[in-house]
Amino acid sequence: MSTPSDFKTKSSGFFSKTAMVATYADDTPRRVPGLADLHRMAMLLLSERAQEAAHILVVGAGGGMELKALAESRREWVFIGVDPSAAMLELALRSIKPFSDRIELIEGTVSAAPSGPFDGATCLLTLHFLDKAERLMTLKEIHRRLKPGARLIVAHHSVPGGGGERWLARSAAFADRASVDWEKAIASAEMAGRLPLLSVADEEALLCEAGFSDVELFYAAFSFRGWVATTSSA
Repeated sequence: MSTPSDFKTKSSGFFSKTAMVATYADDTPRRVPGLADLHRMAMLLLSERAQEAAHILVVGAGGGMELKALAESRREWVFIGVDPSAAMLELALRSIKPFSDRIELIEGTVSAAPSGPFDGATCLLTLHFLDKAERLMTLKEIHRRLKPGARLIVAHHSVPGGGGERWLARSAAFADRASVDWEKAIASAEMAGRLPLLSVADEEALLCEAGFSDVELFYAAFSFRGWVATTSSA
């Protein structure tokens, strides 16, 4: 089984490429259908259980997009964001500057986050970089830091069953706003297919194994899926 330090090495390496970090803020909304709406849905789902001055944990906070969106929407919430990539955290610092008094950023995996307990958590566009064992470990660490009855919002690449590369190709074609080039999209899908993608059923089973209940799909867009899950009430 991989350790948290293994995860940090893999993820920080992926997001230490200068070109990738430099274009992340522009590329991500283009690649992820309805990204702004995904952020708003995450806020609403968290708000059902965390309506007051909540403390929210954001895992995979590099870039700062969801932190910025959540902080803009809920001005009474405070946040801890963790990410293993120093370069991505630098990008996040620029994005969240107007809200820096309510946001703390920590370099590392979820294991580096305070023990909480937190009123809610998000992990967006992150888990598809982790193999099954690493995902389960990450989800358990998040669960351990949440209050009873708190919500977790996750969203990332997941395949509905068979034909994963077909759905990845559709996502790649969606991201290419210059043209519809299926050969290019299929080539991109083959590269993305090297990610340790899980089926929808496996994703939901993993959330349950980590201790979450009431696992429900709330977002689906080509190869992207998003779930809301809840810790058991005390």
